[in-house]
Amino acid sequence: MENILEVQHKVDHWQRICGELLAKADIGINGSRPYDIQVKNPKFYKRVLQQGSLGLGESYMDGWWDCAQLDEFIARIVKADLESSLNMNLQDMLRIAGARMVNHQTKKRAWIVGKEHYDLGNDLFALMLDPWMQYSCGYWKEAQTLHEAQQGKLKMICEKLQLAPGMTLLDIGCGWGGLAAYAAEHYGVKVTGLTISAEQQAFAQTRCGHLDVEILLEDYRDLDRQFDRIVSVGMFEHVGPKNYDTYFRVVNKNLRPDGIFLLHTIGSNKTDLNVDPWINKYIFPNGCLPSVLHIASASEPYFVMEDWHNFGCDYDRTLMAWNARFQESWHLIEENYSPRFRRMFTYYLNACAGAFRARNIQLWQVVFTHGAEGGLRVSR
Repeated sequence: MENILEVQHKVDHWQRICGELLAKADIGINGSRPYDIQVKNPKFYKRVLQQGSLGLGESYMDGWWDCAQLDEFIARIVKADLESSLNMNLQDMLRIAGARMVNHQTKKRAWIVGKEHYDLGNDLFALMLDPWMQYSCGYWKEAQTLHEAQQGKLKMICEKLQLAPGMTLLDIGCGWGGLAAYAAEHYGVKVTGLTISAEQQAFAQTRCGHLDVEILLEDYRDLDRQFDRIVSVGMFEHVGPKNYDTYFRVVNKNLRPDGIFLLHTIGSNKTDLNVDPWINKYIFPNGCLPSVLHIASASEPYFVMEDWHNFGCDYDRTLMAWNARFQESWHLIEENYSPRFRRMFTYYLNACAGAFRARNIQLWQVVFTHGAEGGLRVSR
């Protein structure tokens, strides 16, 4: 058996390596700045060096470390590209290889994210989100509050789609029905919403019961109807590269010749399949962020790209607003969730905010047509 001195020597070795890495991001161990990491369990160092992102997130969930400004801690790590300094472990390599060979977003597997994330509980999301229940990036151009930012986003989407009374609108991945309700109420359109979450469907049906809106619990690949306009907000991240062509082919089939399609999605700077392992395991199973190349290549056979709008920096502010509301509301829901869940969700919101702040990931709205005569004047 190892004696105490040998064990301490190994701990000191792992801590030294972590300290050298974190110094590249100007982060100290047990320092006094709000973005310095406070390590509570010495096993943390070996775990994070061996497991990378997964070890970092899971050790936070286990209470092995804390950070007063977790969002800035993550932003600094991402900016310094510390992940590339760690050797990719075997589990990561197998996961990436599997993603290249296996379609993780088949019709059967597509329902997993609905059950594991979006069905977590309407009580949680109702307290964290705005009154429109928008679980996607707000538009903060002229907004001071989360509600204003999400309403600004909804208005901008409807204006980009050039909605008019009597039109039909398909909302692929309609969530809790906020956009469907807004479009029907303010623009007089008939909306069909698709979701793979039973919790979302029930909520949306109640919300939209007095409007010309239908909410279907259905996979987008099963739809075969013609619509004047199609929109998809925060859903493309779950489609997967092996299904990008199918996705655009389905949209093309269901969009009238003179129609407009708006795609709202988080995007990656790089064209690869390297999904963050912690996010994949705990938040969005089987997800994958598309790149510019992914979207351009998959849409090229079917559409003319009329406009590309990046406002990813607004997601940082949106996520921090969600985190503030989540923390403020925790006492109202803590009987339904564990303390470990709270740490998991806190880490998720702050880590994503940090990634957007570091410009590692983006938020895009892309407008497509079949070749609109005279082009489009797109709202901002």
